Amino acid sequence: MELMPLKSQDVLVVLKLIADGERVLPYAQMAEDLGMSVSEVHAAVRRLQTGELVSSDERRVNRKALYDFIIHGLRHVFPAREQAPSRGISTAWAAPVLQGKVSGSVDSKPVWPHPEGSERGPGVMPLYKSAPAAALKNSQLYDLLALVDAVRLGRARERRIASRDLEKRIIGDG
Repeated sequence: MELMPLKSQDVLVVLKLIADGERVLPYAQMAEDLGMSVSEVHAAVRRLQTGELVSSDERRVNRKALYDFIIHGLRHVFPAREQAPSRGISTAWAAPVLQGKVSGSVDSKPVWPHPEGSERGPGVMPLYKSAPAAALKNSQLYDLLALVDAVRLGRARERRIASRDLEKRIIGDG
């Protein structure tokens, strides 16, 4: 197989597969849900298959490999940095999925800049430009993206808390 480096939108696509319980949606439906073109989704799945994060015969996620990549590699490959304050959608430790779990450990409440957002805080560029809009349509996907941002952006404590939650959501209880 030809080497096809992962792109940030590939992570969005594989998280969508997890959020939907790995139901095999038509590419057109996935594209609409994610705010991407059909060809972008198809190319993302091909890259995920090349990287052995998704099976080549079906769209079944290699959950252990995906978890390992998110925890150990994602923040180095697709780093997140706080930017100028913005109005947007809460992410990382400010998102509902982590509220109350990391209270007192962080001063800032990061947001994805987005016109429909009601929170204000340091802006964080999402993994892919359409991720915030896709997260607004799917609460499971929102939780996964926020947890991934905690891994990408957080200090050791936030990363540890997010990684435990991601392990349950991606790998399961065993």
